[in-house]
Amino acid sequence: MSGTPTLEVFTDYVCPWCYLGDNRLKKVKKAYDINVKLVHFPLHPETPPEGRSLQDLFNCGPKEIDNKNVHMRGLMGNEGLPYSNRTHTYNSRLAQEIGTWADTQDGGEGIHDKFFEAYFVEGCNLADTDVILNVVARAGLKPEDARIVLEERLFKRAVDEDWSKSHQYGITGVPTFNIAGKSLVGAQSVETLAHLMDEVGAKKH
Repeated sequence: MSGTPTLEVFTDYVCPWCYLGDNRLKKVKKAYDINVKLVHFPLHPETPPEGRSLQDLFNCGPKEIDNKNVHMRGLMGNEGLPYSNRTHTYNSRLAQEIGTWADTQDGGEGIHDKFFEAYFVEGCNLADTDVILNVVARAGLKPEDARIVLEERLFKRAVDEDWSKSHQYGITGVPTFNIAGKSLVGAQSVETLAHLMDEVGAKKH
């Protein structure tokens, strides 16, 4: 393969497997010469602004949610990722628009980690404007610029296009890793992702 291949990662900030998969992908990026492009995915687009309880989302009781949290905390711990018990999911649409804007700013790519942390570590509502602007500030970007992006929905079309691409590709689960016509679904191991890079001829650093 000539040139640097682009790995499209279909993802959502409220998806625990995306949080896990993103961490594993960082290790692969250090080893291979690839471009990574995040494609925002509508995981639970119907979620109201105030959020939705996981018991309601999964139609189960508190014990099942406790078990899910124990399982996820174990997986995250193995990766060295902080994780707090989740009780709710939140609407990530506006966060996705800000994440897309951040990718156009110098040094803005760090915002994706900050959104994951805000939700999975601090339990913040990613639909809340104050939460989003706080994440922007922590990422070293200008909250006043981000506020305009939110108020005028300047990146609505860009995220609409991401959602359309997800539909066109037939993506039903995230994270999905797509490169050179090959795809992997789920929080794949570093070894599996590396094997995919080898398959498509990505060069090692």
